[in-house]
Amino acid sequence: MPPKTSTDLLRARAHSAQIEATLAEVFSDSVTDGASTAFAVGHLETGGKPVLWVQDRLSRKETGRPYLAGLPVAVEIIHVDVSNARDLLWTMEEGLRCRDLGGVIGEVWGDPAVLDFTASKRLALRAEAQNLPAWLIRHAGHPNLSAARLRWRVNALPAMNNPYDAHAPGTGLWRAELFRARWRETGEWVVHHDKDGLHFAHGLDRQTAPLQREAL
Repeated sequence: MPPKTSTDLLRARAHSAQIEATLAEVFSDSVTDGASTAFAVGHLETGGKPVLWVQDRLSRKETGRPYLAGLPVAVEIIHVDVSNARDLLWTMEEGLRCRDLGGVIGEVWGDPAVLDFTASKRLALRAEAQNLPAWLIRHAGHPNLSAARLRWRVNALPAMNNPYDAHAPGTGLWRAELFRARWRETGEWVVHHDKDGLHFAHGLDRQTAPLQREAL
């Protein structure tokens, strides 16, 4: 029997127990829409551990650095600037080896050639083997072939009415479409985040209907 490769070992570890964390991708119709970033961060349960946050040069230039005060949850981040997608993928994969992180987020611009099926599969297997969530935010990207287990399209909606001030915005809302999933049903939701976490609702009337949480 030939010796097992590192990929074989990762795959065996990933499928030896119930998978709780994996690689997810999120897209937005507008590169200036922060909904995709907020949606990804809102999924993280870090347990007090820092999040490795990696940006390539164009993502950093066009969307700016992470603004911690504007995130839906309080997180401590280790921010890494890289020049290109190749360095970003390498940094994410190395971060997914670390058990002392609460998650890994990467922001990549466009459709770089190095972000192919093999590269995404390596990230997915590494995340599953370590049970560490990884989110790839695809600014100005297209949903080409990928091994990401969950692929989302998220866009901001007009906020709900503010119950205390009719001239002020209320709770932010996002339209989230899960258009590819390996272990669950696809679908489309209206989503918001509050102190209890993310809430998903179908067919929401934003003016009057209460938001109901749907288990994922």
